[in-house]
Amino acid sequence: MVSRKKRSALLAGVILFLLLSVISFSQTQPFIKLSVKDYPTLSRVIIESSFPISFDIEKSSSLLMVNISTDVPFRIQRGAFESRIIKSFGWSKGKDFYILAIRTKVRNFSYDYFTLSDPPKLVIDFSQIDEEKSETPDSLKQKEASRGKVPQPSTASPPSRAQTGSSFLQGMKTIVIDPGHGGLEPGARGRFGTLEKNVALEIGLKLRAVIERNFPSRVVLTRDKDLNVSLENRAALANNNKADFFISIHANSSFRKDAHGSETYFLSRDATDEEARKLAFLENNPAEFGEGITGESEDEIQMILWDMAQSAYLKQSSLLAESIQKELNLLLRTSNRGIKQAPFTVLAGVACPAVLVEVAFISNPREERSLTREGFQLNVAQAIYRGLVNYIELYSQK
Repeated sequence: MVSRKKRSALLAGVILFLLLSVISFSQTQPFIKLSVKDYPTLSRVIIESSFPISFDIEKSSSLLMVNISTDVPFRIQRGAFESRIIKSFGWSKGKDFYILAIRTKVRNFSYDYFTLSDPPKLVIDFSQIDEEKSETPDSLKQKEASRGKVPQPSTASPPSRAQTGSSFLQGMKTIVIDPGHGGLEPGARGRFGTLEKNVALEIGLKLRAVIERNFPSRVVLTRDKDLNVSLENRAALANNNKADFFISIHANSSFRKDAHGSETYFLSRDATDEEARKLAFLENNPAEFGEGITGESEDEIQMILWDMAQSAYLKQSSLLAESIQKELNLLLRTSNRGIKQAPFTVLAGVACPAVLVEVAFISNPREERSLTREGFQLNVAQAIYRGLVNYIELYSQK
């Protein structure tokens, strides 16, 4: 009887010790705490941490991405909240960084932030922008003049023609250049304030000029000024113009400041690597933050690949990507990051060989400076042009 009581007491002691250990560990484990508070003119997000963090902030449509650089595992604390502007939070983890996605209820918002040191806090204030009131008379005229130039998504059905062999070259008439982002979609932002949308547009305009000057073809831009154009409308414009090639131009961004070089992508359901998957997520901006291409989005990509015979263009797209990437490496002497595959929405809806070119890393201060220079932009345009011409010459020999 005595030994049984001793065993029970010992077991109770062990259980109590384990409970106290768990509680003690949870109290000492690093954490990040999220809270939201509304004020009359703004909504405030407070990110409090139990350890020092470094961060970058990037706006993408209705998302604000907070990139936290750390390899320290931590707990996330957040409670229920109601807000006029803030809708939800999402998390994604990389090798030595985390992404906090703050989803808003509005697309047109501004933000400001400041930090506190004891305890470490990042405070972000969100304000909704009244688009109608913020527009100037000139911008209203420009908006009115641009109406009707971009086709609606409902017209985005691909042409039924087949492009094979020499008939493909004989029918080649139109090249569509797609400067990424635009309008309220700034894309990535460099350390010195350079916006991806502006760089992409400048390179797109120069590429059009180079092609029109040297190659007998009609060139169409998805945008030739700072306008909002949806991903669906970009594909619709290409298909309505019976595009023979589609080239989307972007500037890359990474949480690693030493990342550099160019990359050229073509469509695939599966990303080449984690960075490609993350990049596709940022460009596509799906409705839910997390795993990226899942559920309906994956079904949509599958349908395009097979039902629209997109698989017939994948080989052509990969060869075009390889040809452009080779020229970028030779002409710009940038690091060869190779051709990659990722499920980019803007490529999925296009019924022709289609690539997405990440010219250089706007997140790298040295490459950001290069991206703002006229000479570098022209070199990029010439490299893409040479890659396109080399691909056409190669294809004509088959």
